[in-house]
Amino acid sequence: MLYHLLYPLHIDFSAFNLFRYITVRSGFAGATALILSFIFAPKFIKYFSNHKLFSGVRDDSISSQKQKVNIPTMGGIVIIAVSVISTLLWANLKESFVWIALFSFVSLGILGFSDDLRKIKKGKGIRAIYKIIWQIAIGICVGVYMVWLPKDPALHTTTSLLFVKNIFLYLGCLYIPFVILVVVGTSNATNLSDGLDGLSIGLIVEVALAYAILAYAVGNMKVANYLNVLYIPGTGELTVFLTAIVGAGLGFLWFNIHPAQIIMGDTGALALGGAIGTCAVAIKQEILLAIAGGVFVIEVMSVVLQVIYFKRTHGKRLFRMTPIHHHYEKLGVPEEKLVVRFWIVGILFLLVALATLKIR
Repeated sequence: MLYHLLYPLHIDFSAFNLFRYITVRSGFAGATALILSFIFAPKFIKYFSNHKLFSGVRDDSISSQKQKVNIPTMGGIVIIAVSVISTLLWANLKESFVWIALFSFVSLGILGFSDDLRKIKKGKGIRAIYKIIWQIAIGICVGVYMVWLPKDPALHTTTSLLFVKNIFLYLGCLYIPFVILVVVGTSNATNLSDGLDGLSIGLIVEVALAYAILAYAVGNMKVANYLNVLYIPGTGELTVFLTAIVGAGLGFLWFNIHPAQIIMGDTGALALGGAIGTCAVAIKQEILLAIAGGVFVIEVMSVVLQVIYFKRTHGKRLFRMTPIHHHYEKLGVPEEKLVVRFWIVGILFLLVALATLKIR
């Protein structure tokens, strides 16, 4: 809204021409989200504590996790709220890619909020099958949008491949199922990683930053041509949205770092993962998520391998506990050290993902 209010003033005051640039507005969006997080998070923490909206823990959790039973949950409300406000303030709202990203973000946030609230009130969340149906429905909406509404018909049902230039994969009728897989997969992957103070939100900030850079590149004709990636008009505005998430995530991390004062819960984890997945679909960099979100992939694969090994060996375990961050925790690695090491590995994946843009 501020973009639409301030930019037209550049006709009379040249200084307002700054708001034309996505980089400037992205910086303001990130800063706005960060400041709003500092303002609102303490109020939410106090409110949730007074109303005993606390997180639960698994029965098989280690002792350090059981100590977190009285930490307020549903902190994802703060992340979603300040990200949406910042995006609405600084993005060009005429670009429909912004709205589909916000739709996915808020819709999955509502799902996560419903799940968290049910856990608090009834001790058990929404049944997995219903959560998957909700996520698939959102994935279908995103997929249909990407098929029917982009300005360039050549972009329909297309995705970019790694390490090759000017060669793209055309999925045809499989494109919508592919989009569903990306949105549902990223949403659940971030949720699985939300088990240690600061772990998931730190990794999400890293991936959101990587995709903010990618969205800017894909939405800028000169940069896209230089990097030999698909140029998709309008997707540059997703940089504002993703930078808002980075700012909101950093603000939330201030209160979520060990010892956490608040946990984002499914409200934040499902929404943030789905939002990043949606942005990846919009800029046709879905496959790159496997590298940029490498830590999330490892977390998911640890669960899959544990289940397969457990069934094949009739009850034996490959890891002491999954997702894999709990395995290392049971081995005695301190939580703070473990989280920072996972962040470092996440940064490594981020750098590799960005490097692939020139390794073509």
